[in-house]
Amino acid sequence: MTSLEPSRVRPDAGVRSSVSGWARMREVVAAYLSLMKLRVVELLLITTLPAMVLAQRGIPPLGLVLATLLAGTLAGGSAHAFNQVLERDIDAVMHRTRRRPLARATVSPHRAFAFASLLLAGATAIMLIWVNALAAALTIAANLFYVLIYTMLLKRRTAQNIVWGGVAGCVPTLIGWAAVTGSLAWPPVLLFLVVFFWTPPHYWPLAMRYRDDYARAGVPMLPVVAPATTVALQIMAYSWAMVVTTLALWPVADLGWIFGLAAVATGAWFLLEAHRLYGRARRQPDGAGLTAMRLFHGSITYLTVVFVAVMADVLILG
Repeated sequence: MTSLEPSRVRPDAGVRSSVSGWARMREVVAAYLSLMKLRVVELLLITTLPAMVLAQRGIPPLGLVLATLLAGTLAGGSAHAFNQVLERDIDAVMHRTRRRPLARATVSPHRAFAFASLLLAGATAIMLIWVNALAAALTIAANLFYVLIYTMLLKRRTAQNIVWGGVAGCVPTLIGWAAVTGSLAWPPVLLFLVVFFWTPPHYWPLAMRYRDDYARAGVPMLPVVAPATTVALQIMAYSWAMVVTTLALWPVADLGWIFGLAAVATGAWFLLEAHRLYGRARRQPDGAGLTAMRLFHGSITYLTVVFVAVMADVLILG
């Protein structure tokens, strides 16, 4: 009788198990991709490709472009993964970051560290094999600076953390130029400085928005330790330095009217927004209800337009 009893296993159990397995796999893949913060990496690549086009004064070889951008993606993802390993305690208490993989324990710290190390090794190998040694050295230096200097040394100790920590985000301009020429020159240095001066006006408005988050985590971001007027004044000062440096690139890099028009128009808009933020901060020195995210989002547009204009100017005007 027992052998003739119908099976108690549901016919769709295997299908459900398979679906569950695929869902789990997608969750794991999504967690590791989240460690890389690819949306931020995308912004880094926006500064790399125009630097390559400017160095080539045209379109570089496709293989070189793909190798450089792939290595840049892996290196940037590696730095962000290392960062999340070291800052998992901060991420767990901040509303903006509490859903990150390490904060939720979706990925263990030692696996995230191994993943970050593998990404860096892959980026270095690609640079050495298909690009050149200088680009590889700059890639490693940017990664180590972000992890060791910014994350481990500066972020929890000084209100100027993002200023100097932002150096790592400037290096892709040098990497793009070095990938094509195997050397450095004044144009990529100015591109580097554009990104350097851009970083505080980009990040401090975000820090103003999440001031309480940073205060709760014990991170001394400038908006946490200084009044809104001081933060807005420094944003305005860095904005002026950024726009002046962008305009200096025009003659130094021998660019034409396309870049000049884009630099002047976006620079004027950015300075106007920075001055408006300072005006609002003077009326609300405690920062309560102060809106700064318009400048944060606008800074992304500014950087994108400026670097795309570099590329467009070279490709259209020669």
